[in-house]
Amino acid sequence: MRSARWLGLPALYVGAQLVGLALANPFRSEGLATTSNPQSPTAPIFILIVIVLAPLAILLFARRRGGLEAIRHVVLIGIAASLYLTLYATFDLLPGAVLLPPYAAEIALAPGLTLAAIVSAGLYLALLVEPQWYIVDLAGFAAGGALIAILGISFGILPALLLLSLLMVYDAIAVYRTKHMVSLADAVTDMKLPILMVMPETAEYDYPHAPPLREQRGRPVEERSALFMGLGDVVIPGTLVVSAFVWLPSVPRFLGVGANLLIALAVLGGSLVGYAVLMRRVATGNPQAGLPFLNGGAIAAYLLCYLLVFRSFTFGITGGL
Repeated sequence: MRSARWLGLPALYVGAQLVGLALANPFRSEGLATTSNPQSPTAPIFILIVIVLAPLAILLFARRRGGLEAIRHVVLIGIAASLYLTLYATFDLLPGAVLLPPYAAEIALAPGLTLAAIVSAGLYLALLVEPQWYIVDLAGFAAGGALIAILGISFGILPALLLLSLLMVYDAIAVYRTKHMVSLADAVTDMKLPILMVMPETAEYDYPHAPPLREQRGRPVEERSALFMGLGDVVIPGTLVVSAFVWLPSVPRFLGVGANLLIALAVLGGSLVGYAVLMRRVATGNPQAGLPFLNGGAIAAYLLCYLLVFRSFTFGITGGL
């Protein structure tokens, strides 16, 4: 019988992208886009620079004495801060402030602010003290869904396509040629950071005390205690899903469903096809670059579905038809 872990990772993958879709319009209304001109082809440049330089910086500092622990604290604080901001924007959709007794004191409780602080602080402490696999996955899932929404509303169709295309090339080079992404995966698992999604063979899997990833890599996949997937492999293809939903016309098409949602779901489906191909290669036991498969499937599905829905070769790269 196929292991549940082969189903757990795609469930996290699809779930995070659906969360990104649900948060897209609220985040856009809150003004959380990272760029002032989402249609500019140069909009993804900053993200590309961060994605290229951050792994190199982590690997550089990891070689220094105490470097891993220092990086771990910095990253955890950054994750907690970003979770607080995005969770606040999410929870702020709840009803407004509530007056607490005694009412004459006019002490107001903002549910969104309070919940965001509790959840982000709780996840930070859990990751700091006992980073079990389900805590890591929960933090990664929450951060991934929010990042997907933010990047999707920040980049129009052309910038999103450029981002996915360039990163699928970079990921292939980083895994198969320079191999520094393989080294990064080893460092991240040592630090137990929610930059990798973890899906163990059993719920009793003890992630903090599990053998290092580098030791498991030499074993057949069937004998490994867990499967791992980079958070970027979830977020980057999800950017095109949300971008299609936000920036394409919402004119009704099949059964009254908006064209933008149809194409967004098609992009998600295309990336899942790429995911299936990726998992077949992962089964060989060798490290694999995820983005060539995931982004490739997402881009192909977008182009095909756009042609079928709009019967146009503009592909929405000007922000519409």
